[in-house]
Amino acid sequence: MVVRPHTVKALDQQWYAVGIAIAMVSVATPCGRYARHPMIKRLRFEGAIDPWGLMMRGLKDRIFVVAGGGSGIGAATAQRLAEEGARVVIGDLSAANAQQVAARLESVGARALGIAFDMTAEDSVRALIAAAVEHFGGLDGVHVNAADIAILQSDTDAETLSMEVFDRTLAVNLRGHLLCVRHALPALLKRGGGSFVFTSSAAAFMGEPERLAYSVSKNGLHAIVRHVASRWGKQGVRANAVAPGLVTTDPERHPMTEEQRAAVLGITRSTRLGEPRDIAAAVAFLMSDDGEWINGQVMSVDGGVTMR
Repeated sequence: MVVRPHTVKALDQQWYAVGIAIAMVSVATPCGRYARHPMIKRLRFEGAIDPWGLMMRGLKDRIFVVAGGGSGIGAATAQRLAEEGARVVIGDLSAANAQQVAARLESVGARALGIAFDMTAEDSVRALIAAAVEHFGGLDGVHVNAADIAILQSDTDAETLSMEVFDRTLAVNLRGHLLCVRHALPALLKRGGGSFVFTSSAAAFMGEPERLAYSVSKNGLHAIVRHVASRWGKQGVRANAVAPGLVTTDPERHPMTEEQRAAVLGITRSTRLGEPRDIAAAVAFLMSDDGEWINGQVMSVDGGVTMR
């Protein structure tokens, strides 16, 4: 266990000692069952301990934007980056959600900012990037995790799909991602490079009888990934994507019966369904210096469903 007492800022020394004791018990306990204890989380945010000496390289004090970070995968990614010591700007269509995520991170010692953000409005994209530069002093990476999930119910097939649904899907899933690249690039290049990580989907690889617009948009996103890597890779810019399978992000908004859960689990090569933290871990790795030799790739994080 790595202990850094000089980094403790706001913690009372008595509570600091209690936290260290809990951390030591956690390391000595199978599966580190105290790792999610609030004191451990606070000490990690403060940078005072790394219980396993395994924090990812190159994330501490870096500045990241999570575009679409108000819930689910985006919120989990914001938390993971903050746990690694990064400063995080959370943008979301719901200003309240973005601010709640930021407040939750700040309550345990992280540095975060939550603001309203609309992927389809260029001025809003520009403002999100500018907020990171103005509030924290620069930008080191962007995780773009935005999609209009509500419209998926109307995303049918080539014969019946309305062009309004098609256009809306591409406006968010493709045009919006391009706008994020366009406005973030100057800030990344100014600091000698940085990283883009986009949330794609296993739907991009699997032929489906429905969700045509969604699949088209995710395949187009892969073209953006490869373009950015090819055009700016020599200037230190990396672009990658993670392609999740079904992730149990919000059971209240997207409830699943036990039969549905069993059916989905049946097509995986895993013992469980995916969770937001699984995707967040992959994003953090691709953002970190540990992933610096990965560029232009799409990483499947789906419990072995696609096996590409």
